Amino acid sequence: MAATLFYVHDPMCSWCWAYRPAWQQLKQLLPSELLVEYVVGGLAPDSDEPMPVDLQEDIQGYWRKIQQQLGTEFNFDFWSKNTPRRSTYEACRAVIAADKQGYAEAMIEAIQRGYYLQARNPSDRDVLVAMAKEQELDVAVFLADLDEADTEIRLLDDIAMARRWKVPGFPSLVLLVGDQLHHIEVNYQDPQLTLQQITALLDD
Repeated sequence: MAATLFYVHDPMCSWCWAYRPAWQQLKQLLPSELLVEYVVGGLAPDSDEPMPVDLQEDIQGYWRKIQQQLGTEFNFDFWSKNTPRRSTYEACRAVIAADKQGYAEAMIEAIQRGYYLQARNPSDRDVLVAMAKEQELDVAVFLADLDEADTEIRLLDDIAMARRWKVPGFPSLVLLVGDQLHHIEVNYQDPQLTLQQITALLDD
């Protein structure tokens, strides 16, 4: 029976960054016949407004919590070197645009490493374009694809899908087996436990 594992995420989601090591391990363990697809959930819509100070402090608090719980590395220089905005849709579009050139995973990693380790702001288009160039994408095509109507349609469709599935947050894993959807528990430290959930449903 055909099966697909959907990874619902946002490239600027701090918990997705924390989950990255386990996710990379899990992908290596998955059955070869299981399709894996990425769904961008769209954490925060487009905005040119600076992020309020209290929200900046809240998000830094999330980073510290993740760091303490999981040992995930964060570069807090981001908050002094940039003008943060609560805006992730453009980074989501960048993933979709990169996907058209076969570089979705490379762009996700570039955004995460740029944001969390290099104190770069992926809410800014010029930062995303620089990342596309670093990943050796065709930058002219990438720029055009950022503004293509079908990129926006894909973004809105993905967001609607995540809401329809009632995912509890990002990251989330949703397994489609035949016409049945199953929410898979995300385990940040033991991908084997996640694999067991998936294989049990595939074997039913």
